[in-house]
Amino acid sequence: MQTHLTSISAVTLVVADMSEAYRFYESLGFEPNYGGERASFSSFKIGTSYLNLELAKGPSNDALWGRVIFYVDDVDVMHGHVLALGLQPEAAPRDAEWHERFFHLRDPDGNELSFAKLLE
Repeated sequence: MQTHLTSISAVTLVVADMSEAYRFYESLGFEPNYGGERASFSSFKIGTSYLNLELAKGPSNDALWGRVIFYVDDVDVMHGHVLALGLQPEAAPRDAEWHERFFHLRDPDGNELSFAKLLE
């Protein structure tokens, strides 16, 4: 019998500066769970899942990159919150052919964050 995947428990992104990354995610409304600005590993709770940040063990590597898609209640409200923080999304929210409304934002380490909602 084959096991079926049912959910993601956590995603971990490598960051060059934990303090900067931690403040960035906290300012977006991510709920702190473990670690902090001075930790080498931090975790934020998102529903029943987690976004983890791990401090790079050596000099920053531009080849490190990740993408995480977060579902939100209202993409346009989240976009407004991001703009109010003085952050620059890659583009305004748009409706995609795969039936999601979304926009992208880069974190301080270049990881791509997508904020999306399924269209009905």
